[in-house]
Amino acid sequence: MKYAKALILSALVGGMTLANPISAGNNITPGLQSVDIMHKGKMVSISRSADKEAKIPEAFAKVSRHCPPFCIQPAKLDQGVDTVGELEVLGYLKRLSNGDRTLLVVDSRTPEWIMRGTIPGSVNIPWNKINVDVEGSFEVAAEADTLEDILKNQFGARLVDGKWDFRNAKTLILFCNGSWCPQSGANIKTLLSLGYPAYKLKWYRGGMQDWVSVGLTTVKN
Repeated sequence: MKYAKALILSALVGGMTLANPISAGNNITPGLQSVDIMHKGKMVSISRSADKEAKIPEAFAKVSRHCPPFCIQPAKLDQGVDTVGELEVLGYLKRLSNGDRTLLVVDSRTPEWIMRGTIPGSVNIPWNKINVDVEGSFEVAAEADTLEDILKNQFGARLVDGKWDFRNAKTLILFCNGSWCPQSGANIKTLLSLGYPAYKLKWYRGGMQDWVSVGLTTVKN
C-alpha cells in the first residue's frame, strides 16, 4: 500500500526518477529519488543531501526575528489561494522543465538573498517590484510602470481599456524565506487586489527555510 501511494505521488509530478523503495538512500519520498529541472538553460537534478552531517545553513538557523515585519504568516492567505508544499512545488517545476509555459515559480526575495541560493527552475522577481504597501521597515515599492511590465511580459496579463485581463495569465507559485517572511504573501495580496484570479496563485509558505531544512538542492544565480 505504501509503495502504491509513492507511485501515485510520482505520477502526479510526472517524469521524476524512481528509486527502489526498499533502499536506505536519502530519497525525496519512498519511491522518488530525484527530479531533473531546467534552470537557466542547464539541467539540475534536485535531490536530498546524502551528507549525514549536513545542517541547515546559518542564514536560516536564526529563530528570533523582529516582528514587524518578520511575523509568522497564516497557513492560508486568502480564499481560493492554495498553500503548497515541497512535493507540489517539485511537480510544478517538472511541468515547467517539460515545456509548460502556463506556469511560473517565483522567488520573491531581493537579490542579496538570491545570491545565497534559490530553488532550481525558479525566477527572481523581487517582492518590492510588485508590492504596493506592506507594514514594516522595507524598501519603497517600485514604480507602477515596472509592475505593469512584469504583469505583461512575465505573467502574461493584458491591459485592455485600462483594465487588466488575466484570462491567459500564468499560474504563479510564489515563495520567499519561510513562514516568518511576508514578502511573497504581500505580492499575492497585491495581485489579488489587481484582479489576478485566486486559483492562479499558489503559495509555498515554507519557502527557502523549509526547502533547505529537508536537504533539497539549491542553486546560486
